[in-house]
Amino acid sequence: MRAVCWMGVNDLQVHTVPDPQIVNPHDAILKVRLTTTCGSDLHLLGGYIPTMREGDVIGHEYMGEVVEVGPETTRLKVGDRVVVPSFLGCSKCWYCEHDYWSLCDNTHPKPELAEPVLGYPTGGIPGYSHAFGGYAGSHAEYIRVPHADVNCFEIPEGISDEQALFLSDAVPTGYMGADFCHINPGDTVAVWGCGGVGLMAQRSALLMGAERVIAIDRLPERLALARDKVGSETIDYTDSESTLEQLRELTGGRGPDACIEAVGMEAHGTGPQYAYDRVKQALHLETDRGSSLREAILAVRKAGTLSILGVYGAMDKFPLGVLMNKGITVRTAQQHGQRYMPKMFQHLQAGELDPTFLITHRMSLEDAPRGYAMFKDKEDGCVRAVFAP
Repeated sequence: MRAVCWMGVNDLQVHTVPDPQIVNPHDAILKVRLTTTCGSDLHLLGGYIPTMREGDVIGHEYMGEVVEVGPETTRLKVGDRVVVPSFLGCSKCWYCEHDYWSLCDNTHPKPELAEPVLGYPTGGIPGYSHAFGGYAGSHAEYIRVPHADVNCFEIPEGISDEQALFLSDAVPTGYMGADFCHINPGDTVAVWGCGGVGLMAQRSALLMGAERVIAIDRLPERLALARDKVGSETIDYTDSESTLEQLRELTGGRGPDACIEAVGMEAHGTGPQYAYDRVKQALHLETDRGSSLREAILAVRKAGTLSILGVYGAMDKFPLGVLMNKGITVRTAQQHGQRYMPKMFQHLQAGELDPTFLITHRMSLEDAPRGYAMFKDKEDGCVRAVFAP
C-alpha cells in the first residue's frame, strides 16, 4: 500500500509499504477513507518529538471502513463506516474504566521509551513516534486498529465522512478543553489559537454555555473563521495594544474566567521573550516556545481555570509562582475521545456542530508532502489539508 513516511526532519515522502495485518484477535483493519493533518504532527516534522525512525508512517486523525476483523472482534463487521479516537484504549484497565482513555495502561507496547521521560507510559497513538507506541499511522491506504470493538465507533446515518473525520481528534480535543473549564452561564472563555483544535474549543465552550468566547491569533483568515463560523470575539495579538490589556478591557478588569491554550510548543509570539525561546529551541536547550501558555497564565482571572491542550515538552521560564499566587486550577491531558464520542455525535445530528469548515484543502495521498508544507507554512489560508487515499 502507499503511505506517507517520515524520512527525517522536514522530510516527508510517499512510499510503498507492507499492508497491515491482524496481529491480535481483537484487531480490525480499516480502509482509510479520509485522514488529515494535525498541528501536533508538525512537532514530528520539526524534530521536536524524539524516537521517530526513518520510514515511520505518520498520521493519527482519520475515519474509514472496516475490511477485516480479528476472531475476538465481535461488535464490528466488514463494511462498517467508523471513526477512531486518536488515542487507543483497552476498556479493561483502571484508566479506561474511569474514562481517562489516553492514559490507558495496555495500549503502549513500548513503555520503556516513555517511562524515563513521563514516569508512566500513556496510551498508544498511531503515527506519533515510538515513544507513543510505534504504531503505523493513518496517512496510508489501510491501518490496523487494536482493541477495535472499543476504539472504532460506527458513524450514524446522516453524518458525512468529512464531519466524522474531525471526531477523531480536533473536535474531542477542543471539546475536552472546554469541558475542563467547568463553564457556568455568564462565563467568559479566552482561547489561544485558531487552528482546528482552538476553533473546536471555542465552539465547544459556546455549546457548554459560555456567554462570551474570545479567540487570540495573528492570522486574519483564521480570526475570520473564529468570528464567522464560531461566533467568537477576536484579538490579533500582533496589534500594538497587548493581549493582556485587551482582555482586561473586555472583561471589566477581572480577566477571563477560563483560558484554553491550544497552540503548543511551537508558538509564535512577539518581543524579547519570544526571541529568547527561538534561540534556545534552535540550540536544543529547550524544546518549547511557550509564549501563548505564559500569556494565558497571566491573563486568567484569580481563582480561574487554565486548560492546556497544546503539546509540550520542556519549557524554560515557566511562571509557576503566578499559578500558585493566583489560585489557578490547571487541567490538561491528551484527549479522551471515547468519553466524548456519543455526545459529539448528538451535537452533529442536532446541527449544533459542523467541523467541516476546517477543510481548506483536499488532496490525494500522493500530494500529502505538499499538503504538509502548505499546512506548516500556513500558505493559501491552509487550516487543514485532508487526504483521500
